[in-house]
Amino acid sequence: MTRGFAALCAAALAIAGSAAAPAAPAAPVRVEAHSEHYRLVALVRDGAMQLHVSRRLDNAPVTDAVVAVTLRGKTHAATADADGGYSVDSPDLRLPGSAAVVFKIAADGVDESLDGTIQGPVAPHESTSSGSARQLGWWVLNFAVCIGFLALIARRNKRNPS
Repeated sequence: MTRGFAALCAAALAIAGSAAAPAAPAAPVRVEAHSEHYRLVALVRDGAMQLHVSRRLDNAPVTDAVVAVTLRGKTHAATADADGGYSVDSPDLRLPGSAAVVFKIAADGVDESLDGTIQGPVAPHESTSSGSARQLGWWVLNFAVCIGFLALIARRNKRNPS
């Protein structure tokens, strides 16, 4: 009977540990901007921005442009990706709050600036340390309950040796 109870306690601890699992990753932030000649869509996730530039006239992708992104006062050159898009990696993309962003596109003799706004990650309502403290509290509670039940079973077996 003690072995079955120990297995039950282990299962309860496993369930308590999985209940405090982290949430799914947030969806990427989408930024759209357009000018007379270009349309730009950018997706921001985990400090990286993926850019897709197309011509407004025929919606054809612009794969041979020089693209620069100005964010929070710093200009970052975009690198061309194999899929025809562009990418920018910057720690400024991880900062919370909204910020103005300027995309400068130069292709086929046309230079234009496109303005947009990026919404940085939202500050969490709880810090990760409180989540860890909560998880630790659940572990302590579960261990205390298991030890209490094991003590009751041992006491019962001591009174009734069969």
